[in-house]
Amino acid sequence: MGASPALHKEPRVLEIETLEQFDRLVAEGAKTLRAGAGQSLSGWHFQSVDLRERTGVLRDLDPSGAIFLGCDFEPGMEEWLRSRGALLFPVLPGIPFDAYRAAVYTPAELFDGLSEAEYEATPDALIYAWSTQPAARVNLDATLAASLHDHAVGDAMDALFDGPGFNGRKVVGVMGGHAAERGSATYDDAARLGRQLANAGCAVATGGGPGAMEAANLGAYLSSAEDSAFAQALASLAEVPSFRPSVTAWARAAARVLEQHPAGVVNLGIPTWHYGHEPPNLFATHIAKYFANAIREAVLLERCDGGIVFLPGAGGTVQEIFQDACENYYATPEKLSPMILVGASYWTEELPVWPLLQSLARGRAMEEAIHLVDSVEAAVELTAP
Repeated sequence: MGASPALHKEPRVLEIETLEQFDRLVAEGAKTLRAGAGQSLSGWHFQSVDLRERTGVLRDLDPSGAIFLGCDFEPGMEEWLRSRGALLFPVLPGIPFDAYRAAVYTPAELFDGLSEAEYEATPDALIYAWSTQPAARVNLDATLAASLHDHAVGDAMDALFDGPGFNGRKVVGVMGGHAAERGSATYDDAARLGRQLANAGCAVATGGGPGAMEAANLGAYLSSAEDSAFAQALASLAEVPSFRPSVTAWARAAARVLEQHPAGVVNLGIPTWHYGHEPPNLFATHIAKYFANAIREAVLLERCDGGIVFLPGAGGTVQEIFQDACENYYATPEKLSPMILVGASYWTEELPVWPLLQSLARGRAMEEAIHLVDSVEAAVELTAP
């Protein structure tokens, strides 16, 4: 006769990402324990927590079943924890990033040191340089670190979307080319789109790079600013039109705008080191940067539950259109996600994506989800809550 399922109840999984969280959980557990009983850490998952000042606390607990990912301990504690049933994943040597990070990135983190040094010395550039080395593609520790990192970023995204700024808001994606220069009509349109989407109550997400992606993040970030301040930001950025030839000059121009507007509206960029020659932009308040582009693309489409607006772009944008089209092609009606292409002449003549998209959609539920418009205002009307 089988045992009752209740006898094999799995322990509750708790993700511990800060010392404050650890201290609070220990204090709460202490209230319910009988004298002399050691609190069990089974099901507790620690991510990149510095526990060197909690050695005494840990020794009073039962660590069997706990998992420690990239944590710091005083000498001897790792052996003590392992001997009592804990599972420890060490910090991997020679890796220029935290494979077990507990949060998505911020622009300040990726561009740390930009005010004193060139972009090439920032964490973002150093990680990209590491990723291009042959060893990063074949060595077990390197490939494992990259995979663990991308898993951790995905996990952090779950927490981000449940938190302030995103919770309850539809996420609308904005896709477009990285080549759109600051000061161009294409760039300004993308910035107006991001601004209007945010003011309509949507959370804006982009591929996180330069060009149209930066513009949409900028528009969302400054959506609560006065029109004059928004126009001034566009004019200031136009003094450095592109990240070529100098990423440093391009990023510093953005940093000057941020100095004028240090508290913008929450929005998201999801870039990849696969396209590391295209730097992430500084106007996404949260940056979920991945090594694996395929995972990044899938995550970006999945998170945009309010639909995606496609601005003029090239190969990458076309790929995203048909990746999204494939999802809609096989989707049931309740799972359809709006696809809005902006620029009738561009998408019917220059890159004739629209006719093929229409052919795919004809006679299917997907037919109601695809749209071709000529203005960002029309795109906003189709996506606004």
